[in-house]
Amino acid sequence: MELPRRLRWNGEIGIRMTLSFVFVCRMAPRLQLEKAAWRWVDTVKPEDVTQEHIELAYRIAVPACKRGTCRRNCKGNPNCLVGIGEHTWLGEIDENAFHNIDDPNSERRDKNTFVGLTNLGATCYVNTFLQVWFHNLELRRMLYLCQNSRAEGHNAESDYEPKTICEHLQYLFALLQNSNRRYIDPSGLVKALGLDTGQQQDAQEFSKLFLSLLEDTLSKQKDPNLQNVIQQQFCGQFSYVTVCNQCGRSSALPSRFYELELNIQGHKNLTECITEFLKEEKLDGDNRYFCESCQSKQSATRRIKLHSLPRTLNLQLMRFVFDRQSGHKKKLNTFISFPEVLDMAPFLEAKEEKCTYELSAVLIHRGVSAYSGHYIAHVRDARTNDWYKFNDEEIEKMEGKKLQLGIEEDLAETVKSQARKPKSSKGYHCSRNAYMLVYKRQTEEEDQTQMNVEMPAFLQRLVDQDNKKFEEWCSEMADMRKQSVDKGKAKHVEVKELYELLPAQEGEPYEFVPVEWLKKWLDDSTAIKAIDNSQFLCSHGKLHPDRIGEAKRISHKAAEILFSRYGGGPRIDRSFLCGDCVTRRCQVLRLKNQLNEDYREVTNLAKAQLKSGDEGFWVGKASLRQWRQLALEQLEEEEEETKHTNCKTNGEKPTSATTKDGLKENDGDVDEMKTFNEDILCCHGGLSIQESERRLVSAEVWSKLKVYFPNAPEFTQQQEACQQCMRLEREGKENEALNRMMASEQKTSLLNLFHEKNRPSLQKWPQDTDILYIVPLFFVDEWRKFIRRPAKSNPVSSVGNSILLCPHGGFMFTYDSMLQGDAQHIALLWPAEWEVVCRLFLVDQPISICRIHDATQDNGNVLYHTQPELCRECREGFIFQQQRDLREYAQATVYVRKVIDNKRMIKEAAPEFSMSGSEAEDEKEEPKVEGEKDPDFNQSEDGAKRQKMSEGSSTVALSSGPAATTAAVGKSGIRRSMRHRKLRGEKALIVSANQTLKELKIQIMHAFSVAPFDQNLSIDGRCLTDDSATLGSLGVFPESIICLKADEPIADYAAMDDAYQVCLPEEGFKGTGLLGH
Repeated sequence: MELPRRLRWNGEIGIRMTLSFVFVCRMAPRLQLEKAAWRWVDTVKPEDVTQEHIELAYRIAVPACKRGTCRRNCKGNPNCLVGIGEHTWLGEIDENAFHNIDDPNSERRDKNTFVGLTNLGATCYVNTFLQVWFHNLELRRMLYLCQNSRAEGHNAESDYEPKTICEHLQYLFALLQNSNRRYIDPSGLVKALGLDTGQQQDAQEFSKLFLSLLEDTLSKQKDPNLQNVIQQQFCGQFSYVTVCNQCGRSSALPSRFYELELNIQGHKNLTECITEFLKEEKLDGDNRYFCESCQSKQSATRRIKLHSLPRTLNLQLMRFVFDRQSGHKKKLNTFISFPEVLDMAPFLEAKEEKCTYELSAVLIHRGVSAYSGHYIAHVRDARTNDWYKFNDEEIEKMEGKKLQLGIEEDLAETVKSQARKPKSSKGYHCSRNAYMLVYKRQTEEEDQTQMNVEMPAFLQRLVDQDNKKFEEWCSEMADMRKQSVDKGKAKHVEVKELYELLPAQEGEPYEFVPVEWLKKWLDDSTAIKAIDNSQFLCSHGKLHPDRIGEAKRISHKAAEILFSRYGGGPRIDRSFLCGDCVTRRCQVLRLKNQLNEDYREVTNLAKAQLKSGDEGFWVGKASLRQWRQLALEQLEEEEEETKHTNCKTNGEKPTSATTKDGLKENDGDVDEMKTFNEDILCCHGGLSIQESERRLVSAEVWSKLKVYFPNAPEFTQQQEACQQCMRLEREGKENEALNRMMASEQKTSLLNLFHEKNRPSLQKWPQDTDILYIVPLFFVDEWRKFIRRPAKSNPVSSVGNSILLCPHGGFMFTYDSMLQGDAQHIALLWPAEWEVVCRLFLVDQPISICRIHDATQDNGNVLYHTQPELCRECREGFIFQQQRDLREYAQATVYVRKVIDNKRMIKEAAPEFSMSGSEAEDEKEEPKVEGEKDPDFNQSEDGAKRQKMSEGSSTVALSSGPAATTAAVGKSGIRRSMRHRKLRGEKALIVSANQTLKELKIQIMHAFSVAPFDQNLSIDGRCLTDDSATLGSLGVFPESIICLKADEPIADYAAMDDAYQVCLPEEGFKGTGLLGH
């Protein structure tokens, strides 16, 4: 193999390195290229580095990769120009690759096809009905006759914008009839109706509301034929006939219908559904009928009688029903068979010779859920009798002239109970997804002139105007495609010619450019910026050897062309190869290689015992364990000093000093060590007094360590430890002894306070004293910590009673409030204990409570007086804030318990976890006294909260009668539990104060499977009934226990509908234009 001329130099090293380079670089990974580039450092000293070594480090001689040999670009090879995006420009290129513009002709309507409708998000249910109504030729013809003065006088220079519903539907039907577009946008009509395009609604409800709105709008037209077009097309008549079983009196209630809603549950075909709709119903029991002849409630029968049918018969198959168990709607995937020709004569009261209907549309719901899925429509063309499938923008003609439901019946395979599709006889179809059938009444003679719907001239002008805009758009898109293709072809020629100039030939001048810039230059989709080489510069202003993997070496001729066209800089050529960086790297790598050998030698020498008379040096034990790691980190830090960016060497693996997470290992030591031997330095910079943390090593070991750590702290064997640390240690031991003595004295003086024995209580005031003193419980807790561990804790020097006072110096608690729970913040002291506390500690403010016998009365009342006195203003504000916090909570927990027959659940007293008898006794809930109120406030008739205290002082009256004493003892006998014990059958819910009761009922429905209308909720016997009220206003506070009593389910369809409104957060068509009339 012929070697490059520039790499021929005298010596075996150069030839061996070049051969290894050629061998490795055939298809070497980046790591192998990195190792090969620096392999020569083992035999070359830093002062012997030459230009040849520098070029080896920059991989100048690595052979360039050929096309087809690399799957992706070799980042470690600066000469590899394969896999940077050139494959899209070399060879033959498809013109479509130069643009991302679809052929505008694909948006053009095909001949003899219908126009689709754009799905605006979740508006497929709207599109299906619009297509069905459009194919009702008589309805379309009559809509075209509606007066539209704005459209008739419209200026062709501006866009036409309909205003009313009739105008929108009129214009939409005109576009569906004669537009050149493959599909049109119905957003004008959808916006006019106020529909939410992102929420799928009930399709059947939309049909009812829209026809009702259209009927109301057309009734205002002057033409009588237009006023009644909806009734003529869709309206039929039936009556509810009720017959009294007692007197036989028959009463009829006539009514109109626009569609028949047929129950499909338990039926197999359409005839069964219609028969059930008309069958006789018995009215008895609580559902009896009030007979006007009998003047009393009587058992009766009721049925529906059909009197007349419309031209277009809409049959709604009730697939979406309310499920009481889940509280939601569900879809019935029942197979229903229906005929192509339906004879309705047997179902009419007035027998007609012929009353046959022909199937004209089938509306399909894809999916198994009532709240999701997709709507499509199969519609028969009245002119040709061909069937079409309308799926938003896509329209498909059925083969032949027969309805083919196709795969629409295979889309519900996820239903748990799969039923095999029954076979359909000739002239019948079977579906489990059809939810509406549209039948058209057959006439004796079909008038062919009625098959064509003529469009008024003013509508045709509007359609022509839209078609003109569409053709202009098509022409514009075609021009843009042509411009992109022409630009791409020119770029193709440029890239193809310039790419051949990129490789730098041997012996010719070269430069470096970023590989990322080359990729963007070859990627036509991104804007090309100026060439930026500044990221590659080292601290010497030259090309850093670690950044060579991010640059590519190209010919000087190609670089001249690129820089002249795109600009940028600095331009990096052969003179930018940094010899200083290469020399420094050589030195670091050699030290790294030597490090392992020195580590083994130091380890062996350190094991030997230091001989007597030999000079020794103190070394930290942690430093001795980690010195190789520290040396490696130090070498790498010195290496980083040559860089001006925080880049990593290409192909460099994490060193032993760094884990995969980027954290430093410390061989088990807790504290991270920064420099060698710092672990035996004290805070004063001297030798640490902790002899267990250091050891002696020989001078030979220390000399080897000094090579790597020349600035490490040095301590000889004769050097004494830090005198300041020794003095502080002596003082610390003396202070510890003093603390122990202080703790022992304080414990002896306040022994009962420490052990919590013989403590005074407000519930049962001690008879031998009329005054007790108050200190913060925090003070007592901190003092006990010091007594238990005087050597580890700081002594307590003062009593901070000011935290129990308001800013005005008044006390914050009353006697009653301390009985009710505020005592958890304070500790009571006997007078003798108070004297000891005042002697041992600094007290900022004495606080006491006195018992005063009322000498003016003989009823045995006593008064309790605090010093300092109660601050009324601050106390009121404190309680007001407490009340407000209870009503403004967020994400708090409440508990719901299900009750049976007005009693709480069985086994309520047994918690869900076992505990000892004493624990169960301690954790008993305090019984709630009927009518119990806030201790400081009572509720006056006007609703204002007033403080319950006498006018002139903070003294509070308390009856000392037997009843009061018994109540106090009874209440004090049970400790209040601060933790809620969850019972069996009880569930915790997360609620907020601004949440409504209706929303809480929905949460309870999901937790207990009880429908909202079956829920009776109460708190402490108070019923919660206002669904619109917030929980805060209803007095539902955090940790409240809500009782749930569930009613037995009743078969009441009206209640089901109400529950549907409560259970579901959706608002239906509320707020839309469909309800505006």
